Amino acid sequence: MTAPQFLDTPQGRRIAYHRTQGTAPGVVFLGGFRSDMEGTKALHLEDRARRGGHAFLRLDYSGHGASSGTFEEGCIGDWAEDAMAAITAITDGPQILVGSSMGGWIALLAARAMPARVAGLVGVAAAPDFTEDGLWADFTTAEREALMRDGRVERPSPYSDAPDVYTRRLIADGREQLVLRTPLSLPFPVRLLQGTADAEVPARVALALTEHADCGDLRLTLVKGADHRFSTPDCLELIETAIAEVRARAAG
Repeated sequence: MTAPQFLDTPQGRRIAYHRTQGTAPGVVFLGGFRSDMEGTKALHLEDRARRGGHAFLRLDYSGHGASSGTFEEGCIGDWAEDAMAAITAITDGPQILVGSSMGGWIALLAARAMPARVAGLVGVAAAPDFTEDGLWADFTTAEREALMRDGRVERPSPYSDAPDVYTRRLIADGREQLVLRTPLSLPFPVRLLQGTADAEVPARVALALTEHADCGDLRLTLVKGADHRFSTPDCLELIETAIAEVRARAAG
């Protein structure tokens, strides 16, 4: 396994990343909540990019993987800053952002803040505004009280033995980063992929994003039976196809 490189961000965080040199537009993979850049989708897409001679970047947000900080210190705004710092410092020209789950929200924030650096966007079970519409909306009264009193609340994780920890800062900052309440201009090709059996991000989120975004070239693909991981061979092929279509449209 190749050791990662590191970027020191303007905010003083140290971000681990792997960069593959190649042709433009490059692809930037943005992972999900508590995920790291060693996941199935990131490594698969990196391999395909290398084979195709395309530039590719995967990274760990602060508090994730090999990057500095602890997870509980972070929030959506921090992780969006990390992603934008990496895009600015490490990549050249407009990029295709591929955002998985929370990474889809990060990709939308980056696209809103720096549209000239975005050639297109692929959302894989994208989870915009999930801290408000998913977490806060689903918390019980007792959980909300614990969050405000203790600054954190824990829930069992479907992906690890350690519980998921949600902090008061995560929820408060998330309210400053919402993208589905105000106009969202996406002036480039967008492809959204969503499984109908996704228990973490229901299909209605993808439908709401599709309806809300101001985009002249947006398509949503619903995959019957696919879950939140979206990592079966067929699902990985769909992501590849979406990237290729966005690349062709962006070049066209």
